[in-house]
Amino acid sequence: MGNQPDNGQRHHVVVIGSGFGGLFATQALKRADVDITMIARTTHHLFQPLLYQVATGILSVGEIAAPTRVVLRKQRNTRVLMGEVSDIDVANRTITSEQFGQTTVTSFDSLIVAAGAEQSYFGNDHFAKYAPGMKTVDHALELRGKIVSAFELAELSNDPAEQERLLTFVVVGAGPTGVEMAGQIAELAKDTLEGAFRNIDPGQARIILLDAASQVLPPFGEKLGGKAHRRLEKLGVEIMLNTFVTDVDEYGVVVKDKEGNEQRITAYCKLWAAGVAASPLGKMLSDQTGTEIDRAGRVMVNPDLSIKGEPNIFVVGDMMALDGLPGVAQVAIQGGRYTSKIIKKEVKANAKGEPAPERKPFKYFNKGNMAAVSKYSAVAQVGKINISGFIGWLMWLAVHLVYIVGFKSRVATLFSWIVTFATNSRAQLTVTEQWMTARTAIDHLESLEAQKANDKLNQKQVEAS
Repeated sequence: MGNQPDNGQRHHVVVIGSGFGGLFATQALKRADVDITMIARTTHHLFQPLLYQVATGILSVGEIAAPTRVVLRKQRNTRVLMGEVSDIDVANRTITSEQFGQTTVTSFDSLIVAAGAEQSYFGNDHFAKYAPGMKTVDHALELRGKIVSAFELAELSNDPAEQERLLTFVVVGAGPTGVEMAGQIAELAKDTLEGAFRNIDPGQARIILLDAASQVLPPFGEKLGGKAHRRLEKLGVEIMLNTFVTDVDEYGVVVKDKEGNEQRITAYCKLWAAGVAASPLGKMLSDQTGTEIDRAGRVMVNPDLSIKGEPNIFVVGDMMALDGLPGVAQVAIQGGRYTSKIIKKEVKANAKGEPAPERKPFKYFNKGNMAAVSKYSAVAQVGKINISGFIGWLMWLAVHLVYIVGFKSRVATLFSWIVTFATNSRAQLTVTEQWMTARTAIDHLESLEAQKANDKLNQKQVEAS
């Protein structure tokens, strides 16, 4: 067992998570008189809002997933550890993490928990096998393989019904991720792949976007939601609102509308973008401190983002619940910087033998909401101002480009965008042979077996009647 005690000389801050909250909190402490240890289960900082562009072949993984260790290499007061946190011992001020069979115990004076969120299937976790979410690089690559293989398998088939199933894409959830994903699959099928196949017409692909809500993009209001709705329909996306998913399997999804009418949609490729659940670390903190968590597992924090009875333990980003703040990047970024500012002030006061300054409540500055519906079209909400179309799209590009970590990644992303939007080509549609021959083939065979079983059942029901 490895052990990393605190320095004994300087205040030791442990940051859990390398997402927006964790990275920006760590960077804000660069010149502070503290030692920092970042513990993360991946080796990269992921720009999650652009994952859908990896899944649809616009961007490469490297353009949106910067190596955390490289990003922080010039920050001499920081150490990066790869590990899955298995225990937070509040009483003894230690964090236990595990990786590659090795257990590491790290002590802390201050703790910033920014472990993010996971996909939520609302108690139906078995859906995940057939409808992956959009939270990790692995999810994006899996979906890219699934999307590409759908067209390839359809090209090989001479069965019209099977081709139709393979070319049906179901996106569950009409929030920003679902809207952006549906729009890009439509453009991929109708523009990028036009004329690339001989046995099928990719443009005939059926893209379905469904949600239990009554409108597309509910947080954006009816006006912008309506514009996004109409733009998606113009792209050929079928939109099913007030519709609940009751089952997902390898062959398709079962949905029910608000009147209780149920139908089955046969589809090879399914994507889940309907909900999120906070990291299990939230419950771990709750069990030890008595602080409350909400239904999504988010920790109810104090106005200074600390938790009940523990002024030196902070929760930021998707893991925290405060005043109904949304789980978006800006909340995490501002929360991370805010907590770092508190730590710096209090460490400085302690060094001078002065009392800690009063903590001012965290105030979130809403810079607006944005969603790219398609090429040259986006919706943006900045305060009371609603912007859509080409201007909204330019704003979306600029904002996302600014927050990509690393100059090289920004340049590469900008170049990829220029090529894709100017020519309709996508340079990142490669799928490895290992994925195609293993995952895809197995899924395809399972689907065929399921269809055969379903046909037999239908036949028996017909004979019985």
